[in-house]
This record gives sequence, structure tokens and C-alpha cells, in this order.
Amino acid sequence: MGSSRPTAEELLELALEVARSAADTARRMRAEGVSAVATKSTATDVVTAADRAVERQVVAALRQVRPDDTVLGEEYGSTAGPAPSGPGAVRWILDPIDGTVNYLYGLPQYAVSLAAELDGEVVAGVVRNAATGDEWTATLGGGAWQDGRKLSGSTETDLGQALVATGFGYDPARRAHQAGVLAGLITQVRDVRRFGAAAIDLCLAAEGSVDAYYEKGLNHWDHAAGGLIAAEAGLRVAGLAGAAPGPDLVIAAPPALFDPLHERLARLDAAGGP
Repeated sequence: MGSSRPTAEELLELALEVARSAADTARRMRAEGVSAVATKSTATDVVTAADRAVERQVVAALRQVRPDDTVLGEEYGSTAGPAPSGPGAVRWILDPIDGTVNYLYGLPQYAVSLAAELDGEVVAGVVRNAATGDEWTATLGGGAWQDGRKLSGSTETDLGQALVATGFGYDPARRAHQAGVLAGLITQVRDVRRFGAAAIDLCLAAEGSVDAYYEKGLNHWDHAAGGLIAAEAGLRVAGLAGAAPGPDLVIAAPPALFDPLHERLARLDAAGGP
């Protein structure tokens, strides 16, 4: 790709190559046994040797092809100095293993999530479930895809019939607040699912396997790729009251479900609490 301004398609091509290899590494290390388990924010917020190894592998692979780009990763933060600026500046946003607790327990929902940000806007993304090989991709304006199938989200229009995915933070006080939100929501929807990997949740919403998704406490690497995939599938991806999706709240839902879901989450103070 050289140093000229890349296209979203070129960035996705590289992201796919890198993410597939990284997912292979994660799966192989899981088969060999999880090692060097440590904790981060709380005793239940785990990180493994595989998280760190996969992130190092992805950074090295990206630098080999595009040495001037920066990478924002979950485990090591910004790995190549300040965020790039100027026309054509690229930053990669990486979650090496989204769903580390699933990974630890051998549950088949953990993914490599890699997005490319061009001039400050996410333009390409891939989420690959390392356990199953399922893979979702998107480019800005180019739609969202899985295995050659164009994604268009759920056709459900009644929130009362919607299957809604969500997730919970690691801090006990935050979980308590989120449990209160869930208690107020669960009687207003068909049911709720919690798979334990935000990137996969967003992709399941993009393909219509769940009707909508919301969660508080996501970092940029949790939703950069999956959020683009959901948006390109036609979902509305935002926070509360016109805010951008971010740590306070991420909601991803088809247009017909977004407003009623947003209304209930706002009433339940889903963006509040610790």
C-alpha cells in the first residue's frame, strides 16, 4: 500500500490478513492451555498471555506493511507514539481477544477485532470469532458482510418482541446499577442474551441473530469494528440523547427499534451509575 492515501478496501484487505493470522494464534494458544492469567481493573477482569501475544503479533504485522501508522490496542495502549495527523493518517484499533473470560473458560465466543481509522473516522473493520472462524467485515459506505452475504439487521419492529443482547462491567457497583437497568428492561422485550464479547454482540445484531444490543462501559477497541459493521448493516449505532457511542453507552438497533429502546434505556438511566 505504500505511503499514499489508502482506500478503505485496501485497509480491510490488510486487516483481514492480520486478523485471521491473529485468530489462529489465539485458538492455538487456547488449545495449548491458558497461561499467565492476570487481572486488570478488578479481580474478575482477566488478561492472559494470549491477549498480549496476539496484540504484539498484530502490531508487528501492521508495522511491517505500514510502519508509519499507529495502533491503539487494549493491552498496551498506543504503541507507536501520538495519533497520526494530516491527510491519509491511519490508526488501527485493536482488541486482541474480545471475550477474554469466555476464552479462559473455553466458551466459543471470543474474537479478534481490528478496525482502521482514516483521518479520524473508522472506515474498515473485521471481527473474527477465533473459536469458530465466523467472520464479519465492513467498509464505510460499502456495506457489512459475512461469508459473502450482505447483512441488513433484524426486521423486527416491536420492541416487545425483540431479543436484546447486552453485557456487564467488572466493577461490582457498576454491575449492580446495570442489573437494575436490566430488571427494568427485561419485561419490555422478548428476552435478553449475554454472550460476553461486545464485538460479537454487535455483529450478531448486524446479521439479525439478535434484534438489538446495548451496553455501558465499552472502550473504543470494543466497538470500533463491530460498530462499523452494525452501522453498515443499517443499524443505528449511538449513545443516549444524540451522543456518540462510547463509554457511557452504546446502543445498536434497527431504526424501528432504536427510539423505543433508547427511550426505555434513558428512563432507566442506563448511562448513569459508576
